[in-house]
Amino acid sequence: MPADNSASAPRHLTFSKPTVELFEAALPTLKEESRQCIENLLSYSARRTQVKFPRSQSSAVLVPLFIGRAGDLYVLLSRRSASLRQYAGDTALPGGKVDPQDISAEDTARREAFEEIGLIPDRERVPLLCVMEPFIAGNRMVVTPVVVLVLDNTMQPSLNRSEVTSIFSQPLASFLASSFPFHPYRVPDPSVPYHTAIEWELSGGSRIRLHRFLTGREADGVKPVSGLTSSILIHIAVWGYRRAPDFEFQSPNAPTQAQQIACALLTPSNPLRLACEREGIDANMTAAFILHTLQELNSWPDMIKWDKSGQDWRLPTEGLISQHINFTKQGKHDNADEHKVMHKERQERHREVGDSAESGKSEDTGQRSGQNKRKDGDAKL
Repeated sequence: MPADNSASAPRHLTFSKPTVELFEAALPTLKEESRQCIENLLSYSARRTQVKFPRSQSSAVLVPLFIGRAGDLYVLLSRRSASLRQYAGDTALPGGKVDPQDISAEDTARREAFEEIGLIPDRERVPLLCVMEPFIAGNRMVVTPVVVLVLDNTMQPSLNRSEVTSIFSQPLASFLASSFPFHPYRVPDPSVPYHTAIEWELSGGSRIRLHRFLTGREADGVKPVSGLTSSILIHIAVWGYRRAPDFEFQSPNAPTQAQQIACALLTPSNPLRLACEREGIDANMTAAFILHTLQELNSWPDMIKWDKSGQDWRLPTEGLISQHINFTKQGKHDNADEHKVMHKERQERHREVGDSAESGKSEDTGQRSGQNKRKDGDAKL
């Protein structure tokens, strides 16, 4: 799809959402905690989904939630095929890269879920709850989570075996727990903790914490939920249930997702920035916009200290953005000065040419006048 160079401002997308009353009518077993979680997700608003990222470096994942028999919220997960070139056998959410026909992140996520697990993109039976703030994968790909609720429990999956081996579910609230939350029939291995975390070093020396959760199906070869998938599910659970996990999510100085995306946008050789250049997007202004909304994530400071997350990392990043923006402004100013000088030079050249032309015209007129006089004199003789 050709790049849209007509507008450099962020593109605002609207998403139609149902009301919580619809879910209460369709799901009689809904627990109060689940009802409140759905209502919170319905009211969630993500400003950074309005940012225009390069399509070639954008993707989306679908987070399909459904209500279990006891009224709890579950998330549908898939086990990727062992034959895939990337992330073979991993536990993941359905999703993939933006296609040319996709208009929004929701379109991408629904299409990918239909292709992978056969989840029909029916907005009545599978209504949208919210579109979350974007994440970054591999320091180069922007990933937007799209949360939906499956209302029709008669829908049957149809797996694309070349991509997905199996699907299973896990309680959404389990991604806020550090101890094994499952029913007794799933006997955990006492030597392996349910939740673990590792510190991962990013380029530039900053570090982030990656979480891993067991599924209770490890004996069947199912891998734990980890990496980007676990980070997305922690965020959704936090915003849905409005409570912090019972483990430390990130260290105080870890960069936020917004800061990581901004850093990628400002790094000259990063694929995300190069894609911006190819598609006519101002990477500097995009980075400034997504960091400008950092403080808006602090609606519930008692849960997670979002404002303190990345506080030591924030100033250098914002300073770098200021340098880029000032450099851009200075470049535009220098270009304007150059244009003024060139315009002045052209005016002077035009005046010189005009003076020469007038002078030449006068000389030519004098010569013609002399020639005429001589002709008149010859005639008189």
